[in-house]
Amino acid sequence: MSTEKVAAESTSEQIHLLIRKAAALRIDSVRATTAAGSGHPTSCASAAEIVSTLFFAVMRFDPKNPQAEQNDVFILSKGHAAPLLYAAWAEAGAFPRERLWTLRKFGSELEGHPTPRLPFVPVATGSLGQGLPAAAGIAYNAKHLEQTGQRIYVLLGDGEAAEGSVWEAAAWSAFHQLDNLCVTVDVNCLGQSQPTMLRHNMDAHAARWSAFGWHVAVVDGHSPSQLLGAYRAALKTRGRPTVVLARTIKGKGLPGIEGDEHWHGRALDSARAEKVIHELTRQMGDSLAEWEPSIRIEAQATVPPPVRTLRPDVYTPPYDPRLDSVSTRQGFGSALAAIGARNKAIVVVDGDVKNSTYTEEFEKLAQLRFLQGYIAEQNMVGIAMGLAARRKVPFVATFACFLTRAFDFIRMAAISGLNIKIVGTHAGVSIGEDGPSQMGLEDLAMMCAEPGFTVLYPSDATSAWRATALIAAHDGPCYLRLGRPAVPVLYGEQEPFAIGRCKVLRKSDQDRALIVAAGITVFEALAAYEQLQAEGLIVRVIDLFSIHPIDGEELVASARDSGGIVVTVEDHYRHGGLGDAVLSALARHEMRVCKLAVSEIPRSGTSRELLAEAGISAGDIRDAVRSALNEFHSHDAQ
Repeated sequence: MSTEKVAAESTSEQIHLLIRKAAALRIDSVRATTAAGSGHPTSCASAAEIVSTLFFAVMRFDPKNPQAEQNDVFILSKGHAAPLLYAAWAEAGAFPRERLWTLRKFGSELEGHPTPRLPFVPVATGSLGQGLPAAAGIAYNAKHLEQTGQRIYVLLGDGEAAEGSVWEAAAWSAFHQLDNLCVTVDVNCLGQSQPTMLRHNMDAHAARWSAFGWHVAVVDGHSPSQLLGAYRAALKTRGRPTVVLARTIKGKGLPGIEGDEHWHGRALDSARAEKVIHELTRQMGDSLAEWEPSIRIEAQATVPPPVRTLRPDVYTPPYDPRLDSVSTRQGFGSALAAIGARNKAIVVVDGDVKNSTYTEEFEKLAQLRFLQGYIAEQNMVGIAMGLAARRKVPFVATFACFLTRAFDFIRMAAISGLNIKIVGTHAGVSIGEDGPSQMGLEDLAMMCAEPGFTVLYPSDATSAWRATALIAAHDGPCYLRLGRPAVPVLYGEQEPFAIGRCKVLRKSDQDRALIVAAGITVFEALAAYEQLQAEGLIVRVIDLFSIHPIDGEELVASARDSGGIVVTVEDHYRHGGLGDAVLSALARHEMRVCKLAVSEIPRSGTSRELLAEAGISAGDIRDAVRSALNEFHSHDAQ
């Protein structure tokens, strides 16, 4: 087992400075949480020496320019210790110390858990197990894409080491030899409600990380000397990342609270806080020595380079409506390769399905910017979050059904406001024989629920191509939903598409109902149109394309022109998908809406059989229109 018990030679003045800085961080964490009336002071106290050593002896950064490219990066994965993070940046001079007393107050950027509203926070944390995956993306970017000397430091809690995403990231980071990545685990033995699984069994902790290929150092987490030795050893380690396992005591330095498992997430009352602060102040002794940042960066050098984007209309899809059928996933793969060849900011992360998502087309021309995420969807999205935090444009591609595993990461990407692109293929029952476990049927509900997300659902290869270009150029999180089957090419190469706009495919002055579809059901809607027309019933057909934002103006106008009768049809479960998006757009208007969607857990079968079984085939749409018209006329007759 590759571990080492470390100690280091350091000047007594430096050690004394770090001890006093740790006491100052404890004081400010207690004072801030007491002022807020909530928070996690004991979780801050256990990591005070770790953060003191990193910020004031190890990391290279300019506190006045926290987003400068030259800075080392710090990620607080145990986000509940946010007061400690804020105290460290204030102590470093990033902002006035008095601002700490606004912790958790409405309107303050010093929130209960860190978000990128603060310039020194690259990704939102607080949902545990996400800091390391994001750090892996940042470290990969620094080592393999930008070739900088930037180092990435992460602070984890030992409780969150139970998260599988931590070990997904640990394996991936070791595989890519990210020796610029250094994790510190605050092994304080206590979770929220009881001791952690391994408690203070440092050999067991070390064995796990060593088995994943990491350089391991075990230290007393309250000894700046030992911590410095571990971080210096990490600087010399080549070919693998480093983990510093710091044995600590929860609530360290808070008299009467140290090691008490009942103090998680509890702020001290004013009287107890004053006693604790008095004792910590007494321990500090004389005033703190001056600390100077290790990097001074000129203001003009701190502006990050802009992400290179190209107008989406500079790309020309190669498809012709007279050609054979092409799947939307293939249209996406071809577009991604074409766009990626011209936009070096684009990076692709795929979940071992590149030959199904067609991201292998991108890999052929940009191997270094193609990251194989393997079968670890949480880590894939986490890596993309880190890449986006460094101004890359990451595309994460896998089957839509597997994105459910990564939904919490997607949620945190939305909270972070990151420019991340999620692509889910093989959506819906139309994938056929693989069965329900492989059918993404809840993905629209997931993605549309997240604030700031753009959600597109193209129907053919041309619109998939255009959608890919649109989200690549759009600044903000996006989801692209794609199907498996080959389908006819509907649109010519010059057909324009836009986020927030739909396409009206069939329209007349005699329309008696409106059919709204997207993806595979557009073709069912067009077939239903032909059947109804043969019966003398003329209807309007819309390819919705943009689920969110939705083209409410066109939907309302078309619904009114079609007699107020609307039939929506989608290859998705009934709740939270296309139908509900249309209902929301029409909610303030008097319309009759019939929603066709997948209502039961499907089974294996052909695409055609499953569309019929789900009640979303052309015949079902035709019958729904007939029924709605009959009901409408019956109601009028009464």
